[in-house]
Amino acid sequence: MLGRGHQRTARDRHRLAGRHRPTRELHRPPVTSARFAGMTLLAALKAFYLEHRRCGDLDGGVEDDRVGVTRTCGAQWCASWRSARLPGSMRLIGLAVALAVSLILAPLATEAQPTGKKARIGVLLLPPRAEAGGTYIQALREGLHELGYVEGQNLLLEIRWAEGRPELLPGLAAELLSTGPDVLVTSGSESILTLKRATDVIPIIMATVMDPVALGIAASLAKPGGNLTGLAILSLELTSKRLQLLKEAVPRLSRVAVLWNPANPGNVLVLREVETASQTLGLRWQGVAVRRPGELASAFEAIVSAQSNGILAIEDSMLLSYRSRILESVARIRLPAMYAFRQFVDAGGLMSYGPNIPDSFRRAAVYIDKILKGAKPADLPIEQPTKFELVINLKTARALGLTIPPSVLGRADQVIE
Repeated sequence: MLGRGHQRTARDRHRLAGRHRPTRELHRPPVTSARFAGMTLLAALKAFYLEHRRCGDLDGGVEDDRVGVTRTCGAQWCASWRSARLPGSMRLIGLAVALAVSLILAPLATEAQPTGKKARIGVLLLPPRAEAGGTYIQALREGLHELGYVEGQNLLLEIRWAEGRPELLPGLAAELLSTGPDVLVTSGSESILTLKRATDVIPIIMATVMDPVALGIAASLAKPGGNLTGLAILSLELTSKRLQLLKEAVPRLSRVAVLWNPANPGNVLVLREVETASQTLGLRWQGVAVRRPGELASAFEAIVSAQSNGILAIEDSMLLSYRSRILESVARIRLPAMYAFRQFVDAGGLMSYGPNIPDSFRRAAVYIDKILKGAKPADLPIEQPTKFELVINLKTARALGLTIPPSVLGRADQVIE
């Protein structure tokens, strides 16, 4: 039978084993290799300290001056307290302590500072970087910055420019995919369809798209499905409005030449709306196809031969990429023209009507943020623009000898003098 002292010892042992040990183990930090090395070195230093403290090496020592005898510690690696107090030895001890502390604290500092992953965004653009494309990228950067993304810190932008050449899009898309992007961003039917053919896994944000449902790349605006979502400019509905405004601004308008790109699937859809709207407005129209910039000269020759007295340039990134050449040709034949993008009017075109495309790119940043935080593109509704801008260049109107009716000027969001 155990005595009282033994019973207390057994109870204490039971208490420590059953209650306190799990608590200590629950909060015990993991022992990394660096921490283990530091712990081992500290243990050795502790033994060194205790051994030399016993013989007085580290706290003043014990020396009998009368007989000139020094008490030694008996350790093999220290002959006497005097040798331990040599400057070189003390420096060695200090270095060892510093090394032990660094070995222990370095892993802790690393663990306390988690390395954040940089979001990698791939961007594919057909318009040239020196013109509209650069404006779009700037708007995208601003939108991302407003949401807390900073390039070089938590954001990497991989941008590929086709510089107005659609034939470069497939190769550039392959380059983008090789960078391992988390999200892809693009605009325009050609670029969107190129990325869609390249991947059905990586999320694709469409900064602008004509009508994704009609193009067959979204099941619906509310539930797009697949790996695409973004913003639709619904140009099919805008086409009739553009023709109506051009007719109001130019009452004598009777025959319209429509600049379009057969390589752009969205343009084919727009032409159907042109047919319907022209019949309603009592206009005749002629499609003038432009697949590449080399066809612009012959296209304007066809416009003159058809005796058109107005021009409608529908949405197309290739046409936008060569807006300077288009505007020069329009000015040469002195015809009023309606454009889909205000960049034409800013550069000297007569009038434009449509959504603000840079704002669409800025809004695309919100989609990027949602995707990076776990949302699926299939579940993110495709937005529609809520505001459309009518921009009129009065300087160009005067050059054409055209007086814009007050009823049209009064609806303009911006008038360029």
